[in-house]
Amino acid sequence: MKEQKDFPLDIRISFHKIIEQYRKQLETENSEISRNYIERMLDYISRFPALTNGIENIEDLVKLKDPIRILMKDLFPEILSDTQIKAISVPFHNIVFNSTKKFREILKCAGEDFSLSMRNLNEDLDYIYGCILILNSYYHYEIDFSRPLYYDIPDDKGILRHYRIDLNSDFLEVEPGVGHKAITDEDVDQLIQNIEDVDLWKKKFPPKSWVFRGFTIISLTDVTVDDAISDLKTTLLQRNASGKEEIERFEEIFKSIYKVPDVKVGFSMYNEQESTFERMLSNRAPSYLLRNNKELDCRAALDETAFQKLVNDHHYFSIPDVERFAEQSATNHLAASLKAANAKSAIIAPIAKNGNLLGLLELVAFNKNELNSVNATKLEDILPYIVTAVERSKSEFENRVKAVIQGECTSIHPSVLWIFEKEARRFIRDLDEDGLASFKDITFEDVYPLFGEIDIVASSEARNEAIQKDLLDQLDFIEKIVCEAEEIEHLDIYEQVKFRIKEFQEEFSESLNASSEQKIYNLLQREIAPVMAHIEKQTPSLKNKLKEYQKQINSETGIIYNHRKNYDEAVQQINRTMARYIDRKQVEAQKIYPHYFERYKTDGVEHNIYIGASLTNNKVKPFDEVYLFNLRLWQLSTMCEMENRFYQIQENMPLKLEAASLILVYNTTLSIRYRMDEKKFDVDGTYNARYEIIKKRIDKASVKGSEERITQKGKIAIVYSNRSDEREYLRYIKYLQSKNYLGTKVEMLELEDVQGVIGLKAIRVDVLYHLEGENNNDQVFTYDDLENVLNKVVSDNKAQDSEDDAHHKDRISNSE
Repeated sequence: MKEQKDFPLDIRISFHKIIEQYRKQLETENSEISRNYIERMLDYISRFPALTNGIENIEDLVKLKDPIRILMKDLFPEILSDTQIKAISVPFHNIVFNSTKKFREILKCAGEDFSLSMRNLNEDLDYIYGCILILNSYYHYEIDFSRPLYYDIPDDKGILRHYRIDLNSDFLEVEPGVGHKAITDEDVDQLIQNIEDVDLWKKKFPPKSWVFRGFTIISLTDVTVDDAISDLKTTLLQRNASGKEEIERFEEIFKSIYKVPDVKVGFSMYNEQESTFERMLSNRAPSYLLRNNKELDCRAALDETAFQKLVNDHHYFSIPDVERFAEQSATNHLAASLKAANAKSAIIAPIAKNGNLLGLLELVAFNKNELNSVNATKLEDILPYIVTAVERSKSEFENRVKAVIQGECTSIHPSVLWIFEKEARRFIRDLDEDGLASFKDITFEDVYPLFGEIDIVASSEARNEAIQKDLLDQLDFIEKIVCEAEEIEHLDIYEQVKFRIKEFQEEFSESLNASSEQKIYNLLQREIAPVMAHIEKQTPSLKNKLKEYQKQINSETGIIYNHRKNYDEAVQQINRTMARYIDRKQVEAQKIYPHYFERYKTDGVEHNIYIGASLTNNKVKPFDEVYLFNLRLWQLSTMCEMENRFYQIQENMPLKLEAASLILVYNTTLSIRYRMDEKKFDVDGTYNARYEIIKKRIDKASVKGSEERITQKGKIAIVYSNRSDEREYLRYIKYLQSKNYLGTKVEMLELEDVQGVIGLKAIRVDVLYHLEGENNNDQVFTYDDLENVLNKVVSDNKAQDSEDDAHHKDRISNSE
C-alpha cells in the first residue's frame, strides 16, 4: 500500500481467497436460492478487479466500500452488527474498515481526537513481527510470537476500557517480492537471539521485499475486568506468595503463557546495600541463579552483559541456548547454574519499581530456543503484578530485619523491661476489648542521673594532621616519579608539574582547611593524571614505581589513605574496646542495684546512667541512697580503668592518641520518659532539661580566669555544683589514691559561666597508669611517665616499619 510505514511486507489488500471459496462453494451448492445469490454476487464483484488483484491505496477502500460490504456479508452479518465488535484489518497496521455498527459506536464515543493504536507495540516491533509472519507463513517455522494484543479505548464517560484483539488470518498469503533474500536455519538462529536488533532483521528482510496479499479480521472482546489476569493477581497477592504451593501455581500460569509444558520459575531478591542477590523468604522459593548459595555478589553471579542489562538497565536477559552461552565464558556462574539444573534456555527478568531493582524473576526451560528474546516480551504484560507481590514480600522481610535489630541491638535495657511488658499486656487487653489501643510513653520519676565520657583530645586536629601528612606524602611520591621521568625524557611539562607540586607543598605544610582535599583532587585529576598516564606509556622503566603509587592511593578518592587510615582505625579500635569494656563492667554494676544504662560512641565513648526506686520492680530490695553512692564510686573507678585501657591498646598502633575524661555529678532527682517516636529515654519537663544543657556544654567549658579547658589529657575532671558532692567525691578520690588508681595532685577549680549554666565547680585529678605485663603489676605511672613509655614504643614501631620498607624497596630495585 502506498504511504504505509517502514515494513518488510508490501501490503496489498486482496479478497481473492474468499472469492475463490465462493467459486468452490458454487460448484457444490445444492440450494437454488444460494446458487442464485452467489452467482449474482460474483458477477457484481467481477466488475471490480482491484478486489482480486489487490488494493494498494488506502483511498481506494472508500471507493470500494459497497462491493467490499457485499462480498463480506456472510462474515459480517447485518443482523449481528449491533452486538459484534468486528472489522477488517491489516497485520500490525492501525487500519480498520468494514467495521460493525458496534465497533463504530465505540470509536465515536472515544472522541474525534482519538487515534486507534495497539498497546505495547511500536514500529520496530511491528517490523520484527512482520518478519516472523513471513518465517511462519512462507518458511513454515513455528516461532511462537503470539501475545495478547489490546486496544485501550475510552468510553463516553472517559473511562479507559480494554479490548482484547482476536485475529483471523485465514484469508492472507505471503510471497517473495522484489529484493527479497533467502533465509537459512543459521539466519533464524541468529535472529531469534537478537529480537531487539531491528537493523539485523531489516538486513535479512529488506523493507517491502515480500508481498502480503489478503486481509485479516479482528474481533474485539471487552476484558476490562479480565478473569485470567484477576487469577494471576490473586495468586501473586497471596500472603505467602513464595511458598511451594504458590510457586507451583506460578509455574502453571507461565506454562499457559509460554505454551511450554515444563517451564520452571525461580526468584532472587536484590540487596541494594550489599549489592548481592539473596534467597526469597526463608528459602521457600527456588533460585536457579543462586543454586545452593544463600546469597551471592551480583558481579560474581552475572557476567558483564547480564549485569548491565539486569542491574543497571532493568531489562530482561534471554538465553535461548544455554550451552552456547556457557562456551563464551569458562567462569560464567549463571551459565554453570543453569547447566546444573539441566536448563537449555532461560529468561532472567528484573523486578523493578520506580527505578529501584527489587529482585529477579527466573524462567527456565529444558529445550533450546523455547525461551528466547522473542517470547520474553510477553513478560511486559504480567511483570507489574509480580512487582506488587515482590514489593510486599520485600517489605515484610525488611520488617522482620527491623524486628531482629530491635530485639538484638537497640532497645529496651533489661533493667526496665518489666514495665514495657506490663504496658504491652495492657495494650493487648484494650485491643481485645474494643479494637482500640495505644502504647503509652513510659515515665520514671525521681531518678538520679550519672554521666561520664572519655574523649579523644583534639580529635579534629589529629584528623587534619593525618590528612595533611597523606597529602604531602602523595605530592612527594609524585615529585620523585616526575623527576626520574624527566631524566629519561626531557619535557618542559615535567618542570611545570614540579613547580605546581612545590606550590601545594608550601601551602599544605603550613595549614589545612576544608577546601584542601578538593584542591589537591583537582590538581591530581586535571594536571597530574595526564602526565602520569604519559609516563606510564612512554617510560616502561618506571612501571614498578607507578604500580607502587597506584597501590597506595584510594581507588575512590584518588588520594593516599595511610595516615588517615591509621587515625580512623585507631579511633574505631579505641571506641570498640572502650564500649566493650564499659558494657562488661556495667553488667557487674547491675548487681549493685538494677539501673538503666546506655552508652554512645562518638570521638570517644560517653554513657548515661539512671538509678532510683521507680526504675525497679524489686520489692525485696528497696532503693537506698547507699546504692547511688556505690554506683558513683564504681563509675569513677571504671573511668580510671578505661583511661588505662585507652593507652594500653595503643602500644602496637602506629598512631598515638590522647584521652581526657569527665564525670558530671547532679545531686537532684529528675524524671525521664521513653519517647515512642524516638525509641529512646530523654529527660522529661522544662526544669529537668537543664541537666541536658549542662551535659552538652561542660566539655567545652574552661577554668575560670583562663583559656584552659576543664578536660585535660591524663586527668579526670569531676564537675559538680553542690558542696556535699565535693565532700563525697574527695572521699572517693582519697580511697582510689590508696588503690593506685589516682595520683596525689588534686585541683579544686571553678568554671567559667557558659550559656544557661552558672556556678559550676570541678575537681581535677591525675590518673595513674599501669602497663600490661607480668613484670608491670606494681608499676604505676603518671601521664608524663606514660607518654615517654608510649613514645618509645611508637618510635620502635616506626623504625621497624622503615626497615621493612627499605627491604621492600631493595627487592623492587633488584627485580628491576
